Amino acid sequence: QVQLVESGGGLVQAGGSLRLSCAASGRTFSIYAMGWFRQAPGKEREFVAAISGSGGSGSGGNIYYAGAVKGRFTISRDDAKNTVDLQMNNLKPEDTAIYYCAGRPGLLHTTAGEYNYWGQGTQVTVSS
Repeated sequence: QVQLVESGGGLVQAGGSLRLSCAASGRTFSIYAMGWFRQAPGKEREFVAAISGSGGSGSGGNIYYAGAVKGRFTISRDDAKNTVDLQMNNLKPEDTAIYYCAGRPGLLHTTAGEYNYWGQGTQVTVSS
């Protein structure tokens, strides 16, 4: 069982930056692929970024980004701290959403339904 808690959301002007963090419980965090998803009002939850399990190496092997955030967002993990972060730069109003951290054993995936564990979400609001 894995419990996930996100933090770091807030209000920022367009062009600004935020760093989201997800803290995970559990001893086997390193084997879990971790993802970030977001959901804007009236829209379906969408994939943002994912990083594969590190197998103990600490940093994760494979990383994948949605096209809308590639080049602006960076996902990273620290298995020693059981955390996965999402650095978001050059934020745009269309990035406004609730951001969710998710985890699954095995390979990373871009589909929300493939993830077993979810955090409660953190609100990110980007003003124009």
